[in-house]
Amino acid sequence: MQAIPFVLEGKDLIATAETGTGKTAAFLLPILHKLGNTQERATTVLVLTPTRELANQIDAACKQFAAKNIRSTAIIGGAGYRAQTEALRKRPNILIATPGRLMDYMEQGIVDLKQVTTLVLDEADRMLDMGFLPAMKRIVGTLTKDRQTMLFSATMSMEIEKIAHAMLRDPEYVSVSRGTSPITIAQRAYPVDQASKLQLLLDLLEREKLQRVLVFTRTKRGADRVAHILEKRDHKSNCIHGDRSQSQRESALKAFKSGKTNVLVATDVAARGIDIDSVGHVINYDIPEVPEDYVHRIGRTGRAGKAGSAITLLTIAEEHSMRAIEKLTGHQVERVVLENFGGYHTGATAAKKGPVRTLRTRGRRR
Repeated sequence: MQAIPFVLEGKDLIATAETGTGKTAAFLLPILHKLGNTQERATTVLVLTPTRELANQIDAACKQFAAKNIRSTAIIGGAGYRAQTEALRKRPNILIATPGRLMDYMEQGIVDLKQVTTLVLDEADRMLDMGFLPAMKRIVGTLTKDRQTMLFSATMSMEIEKIAHAMLRDPEYVSVSRGTSPITIAQRAYPVDQASKLQLLLDLLEREKLQRVLVFTRTKRGADRVAHILEKRDHKSNCIHGDRSQSQRESALKAFKSGKTNVLVATDVAARGIDIDSVGHVINYDIPEVPEDYVHRIGRTGRAGKAGSAITLLTIAEEHSMRAIEKLTGHQVERVVLENFGGYHTGATAAKKGPVRTLRTRGRRR
């Protein structure tokens, strides 16, 4: 509601908003409206985004909402060069790209950005975190200065403000619920010893019959390990992280979206921008290193006003990080002590950690 009028007026825009609030639609729908039924075969819109999954998602949204004559294509790492080169030679109206792969094509002289009049920097803070700033600067440096530029970010740091000052002209600002977690998501944390984390995860999945669950780990190796053990325990699961090939990542997402698997284990590569319908639960197997990433992770559930649940498996070593998250979001996460997984919340220790309640577990601990 706030962003679309500015985009239609052709103004530069800086927008910050929590995940799941419609940032993709906020830039894509007015861009498509302005393109209308153009018959021009030229790339006039460039969307830069940090991850392959987000680029593919934006491309899919383009194809869903655009007029038949509007062409879009995604240029991403991990995919075959030949098909992408052919798509570029057809001069799509809208080009969605990850910075690294786009730089490859620019250096080969294959892509033509001279006619780009609209630039979108999507998830700009994530691109900065992933080290894409030099590539962003080089790409933007080749574009005409007489362009409309939109910067979308979940957070607004000093670094992002510097980028905005260098790349945008007299921008309008839109900010919605920055640094808060969606009210549609019920949040709780289970204190547990590190050695018992995996058993607690299995217990939760089996005891509460959880369906369509995203499990977040801090490392790629951890994601592989958790997914492998879940498979051994007859949970239909898969994993997604930076070391998996593009085809493996796409296959894992497709299986999860279709319901062929009900648990997807992921690192933070999947925390932003991936819109998966009806994710019932997000489980933080590990606390993220950056507090803002907690908001991005749990935002995979409770989207578009739907109810969702976020569970954190919390060790005493992670309490400091949890308190930083609570300070950021302004929300105190209830600690729920399970009888067989008492963890560290006993006696005086529990009193320092906020609301705590104890639940009995059913059956015996395996």
